[in-house]
Order: sequence, then structure tokens, then C-alpha cells
Amino acid sequence: MSEVSLRFYQELNDFLSANRKKREFTVPFRPRNSIKDMIESVGVPHTEVDLILVNGHSVEFSYIVQPDDQVSIYPVYEALDISDVTRLRPEPLRKIRFVSDTHLGRLARYLRLLGFDTLYSNIWKDDELAEIAACGNKRILLTRDHGLLKRSKVTHGYFIRNDKPARQIREVLSKFDLYRSVKPFTRCMRCNGLIRAIPRDRIIEQLPDRVSKTLDKFTACEDCKKIYWRGSHYDHMQRIIDDLLREQNI
Repeated sequence: MSEVSLRFYQELNDFLSANRKKREFTVPFRPRNSIKDMIESVGVPHTEVDLILVNGHSVEFSYIVQPDDQVSIYPVYEALDISDVTRLRPEPLRKIRFVSDTHLGRLARYLRLLGFDTLYSNIWKDDELAEIAACGNKRILLTRDHGLLKRSKVTHGYFIRNDKPARQIREVLSKFDLYRSVKPFTRCMRCNGLIRAIPRDRIIEQLPDRVSKTLDKFTACEDCKKIYWRGSHYDHMQRIIDDLLREQNI
């Protein structure tokens, strides 16, 4: 059987087994096999790939692999001008919106805390997540599941490398260059709805006595109606935000 040579660059190596990282390796050639199928067969989701060179020429995902092809696969290079070759990723979304898989609940809460539109439910199945990411106002699917990003319906997605929420939020902010887009306390951490200021007299009956007597500024979610005020929990969240932004000198 003929073989094809593959070489993955930069962070795409995160998806490969140790004996394939940062080196050229061969895989069996199968007739009528697209380059997209071959790339995903070794574990790399198509949403992570921005440029494929076959024998030195850029190709699309639909390219049919030929015996003895030499293939180089590259991730997104934000600072590299590759306008003269075939970029594989779709145009960036005009507005950043996310949907997180069922294992990224804490990350979703962090993103909402920072003001980013992020859908999340711990009962959504993979089919539902792919549909949500693809329909209407498309969303970037955040996941720790390689297979979910390989679905053809998913055009914008990102595999979260870190397993700790505090590191995950830094990873997402850096990956999508979002540090200067942070708008804290503008989205409900519980349901993702927008938060607006609300007069105390409209909600005074819903407030604990100690809160209604000592505070006069409140906000509420437009969707689930949850009420927020500046208590100890607010101070804790503000410290988290300050730590994140301090690292970037913002």
C-alpha cells in the first residue's frame, strides 16, 4: 500500500501521539481519501487547521490525497500574511459568541462574568452542541472533546488544552485576543442574560433586610430576573477580574 507523508506544526502537535509530534510521519494511502479525512484520522480537528500545503502548493479540505504526497499542516497564524494561498478557516465571526460543552461549566461562568455571550447546559448532547454552534448567529464551540470538533457542521471551534478553569479562561482570552473586550458584570452568570441597573424600590421586597437597609445600587438579569448587589461575593469576583487583567497590564 502506498503512503502519504504528514507534518504538523506548532500547537497542532497537541493532538498527536508522542511518536508523531514535531516530525514527519507516514500514514497509509487510501484511494479517494480527502485530506480533511486523513488529517482527522490522526486526531487533529479541522477547526484547528488554517493552511495545508501538498507538495508545496496550498489545497482545500476537499483535496483527494495522492500516493507519496508530502503534506504540511499549519494552525492559525494571526501575524503571518498567507493571503496568496488557500486559507481553510472561515472568516472570523463579526461578533464573538461561545457555546461550551458539558465539561466546561466553570469556564462558561468565567466568560459570562467577563461579559462574553456564552451558552451552556450540562444536559446538551453532542448533536445539540454542534447544531447550536452552526445555526443562526454562529458560535465558537469550546470543548475538550476532539471528536466534537471533527463534525463537518462545526465551522468555528476550539479545543481547550488546559484542564483547570483558571487556566482555561486565560487560554481563551489569549487565543481570541479578548483581554481588551472584557466588560465585567454585564451578563448573568446563571443564565447568560444581560444585566441592567434596577431601582431599589422595584425589588425591595425581594431583598434581605440587611441588604435593603445598607445598599442602594442593584442590577438584575433581564431574562431570569436574578438580582445582584455588591457584597462579599462581588468582591471575590472583582479580585479574579483584577488578577486576569493585571497580567496583561490593562
